[in-house]
Amino acid sequence: MATDASPKFQKPDLLSVPQPPDYHRPEVAVSPEHDGLHFWQFMIAGSIAGMVEHMAMFPVDTIKTQMQALGSCPLKYASIRTALGSILKSEGIPGLYRGIGAMGLGAGPAHAVYFSIYEICKKSFSGGNPNNSGAHAISGVFATVASDAVFTPMDMVKQRLQLSDSPYKGVMDCVKRVLKEEGFNAFYASYKTTVLMNAPYTAVHFATYEAAKRSLLGVSPESASDERLIVHATAGAAAGASAALITTPLDVVKTQLQCQGVCGCDRFKSGSIRDVFRTILKKDGYKGLMRGWMPRMLFHAPAAAICWSTYEASKAFFQELNTGSSSVT
Repeated sequence: MATDASPKFQKPDLLSVPQPPDYHRPEVAVSPEHDGLHFWQFMIAGSIAGMVEHMAMFPVDTIKTQMQALGSCPLKYASIRTALGSILKSEGIPGLYRGIGAMGLGAGPAHAVYFSIYEICKKSFSGGNPNNSGAHAISGVFATVASDAVFTPMDMVKQRLQLSDSPYKGVMDCVKRVLKEEGFNAFYASYKTTVLMNAPYTAVHFATYEAAKRSLLGVSPESASDERLIVHATAGAAAGASAALITTPLDVVKTQLQCQGVCGCDRFKSGSIRDVFRTILKKDGYKGLMRGWMPRMLFHAPAAAICWSTYEASKAFFQELNTGSSSVT
């Protein structure tokens, strides 16, 4: 029996079955990390959102900066209309866009870091619960600490260029002169204040946005997909306005630290937040801490609406792209 069976089970017969040419090992495929997106896709979506937001709202930011700075050159006690008229009279429309190059260089990379860190932390801290407002707030804080480290130097350059009668010719001239005259630390003079301001701002912003988005989507779930752009814009505007109002005093301090010694603005001996607070209170009282709150809200409400709707639209594009590519494979 053994001699009869052996020809049927020879080793060459067992190894002769070829593999299909289009065979792929299933474990090689890499699944998206979170929300159907890869890490690099969050970075691109965030970068696009940040660029669109800040470029669109830059003139309002210029008015806010000039209203907040102390000294002889800023527009003290001016209304938004008066401030706008003064800028247009002295410099024309280009005056509203001074420093936009610095914003362009800083906003893209900073927002790429901002949103990607937020999404990673939100996934880690939420524990699978999309209604965890605490996780959203904490994730926002982590995101802003990282992104501010990227954005603060260019923000300082932007604000100095935005001042009326700024002594700098452009972005590179400002960078070179600051390095030569004040040293590298000048680029981060306001970093602590920026983080102290943006940490509560972002915590309120992200928690409010996620809660408002859930509430608005719950109003008419059957038409949620059709009204998604309106929902994201409305939730973003509410989040941006509320967070901006709460953190205006720290934004005033940040602006004065970044513009100190330029165009007649005050220079502070210690550069501490307490020193700046005392100077503001001595000169203008408590109302000085709220200078620029109106243009700040007028900036952040539409800016957040633009940013979130652009970001969510970019995410939706990548989600469809990933779904399409996975179905093809």
